[in-house]
Order: sequence, then C-alpha cells, then structure tokens
Amino acid sequence: MPRRLLLALALVPGAMPGAALAEDTAGDIVARGAYLARIMDCTGCHSGRTRDGVPDPMQYLTGGTIGFELPGLGIFWPPNLTPDPTGLGGWTDREIAAAIRTGVRPDGRMLAPIMPWESYAALTDADAAALVAYLRTLPHAQNAVPGPMPPGGCAAAPFFRIVLPE
Repeated sequence: MPRRLLLALALVPGAMPGAALAEDTAGDIVARGAYLARIMDCTGCHSGRTRDGVPDPMQYLTGGTIGFELPGLGIFWPPNLTPDPTGLGGWTDREIAAAIRTGVRPDGRMLAPIMPWESYAALTDADAAALVAYLRTLPHAQNAVPGPMPPGGCAAAPFFRIVLPE
C-alpha cells in the first residue's frame, strides 16, 4: 500500500485491522484481561466439565474436574482461578502474574508442564496485570481441586492419561 494511504487509514478509527479490538480493550483493563483469558484458553483446563465433557459455564474457571497424567510425573488437576481462598484468594497480584509467566507457584512448586507458561512468559507487564485484574473480578467459587498425585498414586478424580508411543 502507498505510504499516504496507510497514514490516512491509521488516522481513521477502526480502519486498520485490529484497531477496533485495541480501542475496545485499551481503556478497560478488565475487558482486556477477559479477552486474554479467552484467547489463552484458560477455560480449556481450569473450568469444570459436564458429563459429556464440555466446559460447564456454571463452573467457569473454578478448577478442572478432569486431571492430566504425565508419564513419570503424576496426575495434575488444574486449580481454581477465582478469588476464593480455595483458588487464588490468598495470592497477591504479583504472585499470580509470576506463576502465569514463570510456571512457579508462590510456595515454590513448579506448575505441571501441561500449562504452557513458556508461551505466557511473553505477556507484557500490562497484559499480565490485565489478566490478574480480570481474575480478581470472577465470582468467588469454593472449589478445592485435588492436589498433585505422584506416579502410581490413587487418583482422587477423573483424569486424562497421556500415553507415549513405544
């Protein structure tokens, strides 16, 4: 495109691809955080599921009801992300952002490799703050998910088993 046309389009609100999204979310940190939670697919793991396996809107980000078994590491259930004490209620904003971006909980335990924190490490400070601000607005949901289970342990809830090819 000629430079003048690009400049003219840049001056017209909503004319450039993605401009509407930036305008919709830039002024509202919580809306930006909701958008990030959606594209990061937090629901895919951290929401409860119905009997047919689809995410249950009544259990939105209240913790996964299906865990993941990783060979040699054990079984992990995605935690409750609501501000309830059984979720992130006792964590500071800085601790939540650090866990998302580094894969390490405030108690020092590494988050299961199933969480793609390596990708989330690229979040800007502003985006990490927006995501945390959004999580803080969720309704409190008392739901303590099972803790990690070591290899060969007795599972406390359903889980997916990852089987490596031989």
